[in-house]
Amino acid sequence: MRIIYMGTPEFAVPALEALVAAGHEVVAAYSQPPRPGGRRGRELTPSPVHKRALELGIEVRHPISLKGAEEQAEFAALNADVAVVAAYGLILPRGILEAPKHGCLNLHGSLLPRWRGAAPVQRAILAGDDETGVGIMQMEAGLDTGPVRLEGRTDIGDKTTGELTSELAAMGADLILRVLDNLDAHPPLAQSADGITYAHKIDKAEARLDFSLSAEQVLRQIRAFMPAPGAFFELEGERYKVLAADIAAGAGEPGVTLDDTLTIACGTGAIRLTTIQRAGKPAMPTADLLRGRPIPAGTRL
Repeated sequence: MRIIYMGTPEFAVPALEALVAAGHEVVAAYSQPPRPGGRRGRELTPSPVHKRALELGIEVRHPISLKGAEEQAEFAALNADVAVVAAYGLILPRGILEAPKHGCLNLHGSLLPRWRGAAPVQRAILAGDDETGVGIMQMEAGLDTGPVRLEGRTDIGDKTTGELTSELAAMGADLILRVLDNLDAHPPLAQSADGITYAHKIDKAEARLDFSLSAEQVLRQIRAFMPAPGAFFELEGERYKVLAADIAAGAGEPGVTLDDTLTIACGTGAIRLTTIQRAGKPAMPTADLLRGRPIPAGTRL
């Protein structure tokens, strides 16, 4: 098929690679414009999809908006059979949605209608969902409201957002190939009207650990914000990023350390932080941190 690919982050790279490997003709890749990256010079950095598409010899376009008539005409002129969309980052107006022969198919990282919106993986972990998945949705004008052609499922368990996103990306790549191989065998099925939830964009302030929550909820925060933006606490004006932790025995005033090994009382139960990263430093086991920077029992975080 002649395909327009639309995606931006690392999540969207495996599907692009799978389409090319399967012999589909990817006539153009649309991605978010290059952004300033790194601290030195603030050089513009292309997105993961932009970079990989260029490596694959695919033309890359990165319009700021697709609402203009000129952009929509250039999109339609590609004469695509279908557009495949994965975490692109722009709302697609009707003129874009209707231009390809078979419309636009979206790889969405949740089991719709649960967690429509921008941050489905993080929200599923934060909510304590047992499972999640990825669906191939026929796009329409509403926010993730379109019918679903095919979906895959996986247990969440103790996976982080990074781990779960990689798993769903690989799953989505397989599913989109199966759908494109035979569209008629995977007709679009309307989403249920029940169980609709919205995965609002993550605010960096949400990554501050809230020790008034239960120990299990705090652990979910850590997993949900790993690797980015990174769950954290502050002590004496310094921010400590928490990469991993375990549920621990103990109880006390929330946010106060129960021992000298960074076991912290929560609203219910306690949590022991096992991997820490200080600002500007590499990640390290908590025991290594505490040898150089003791945090004694009774410290309020």
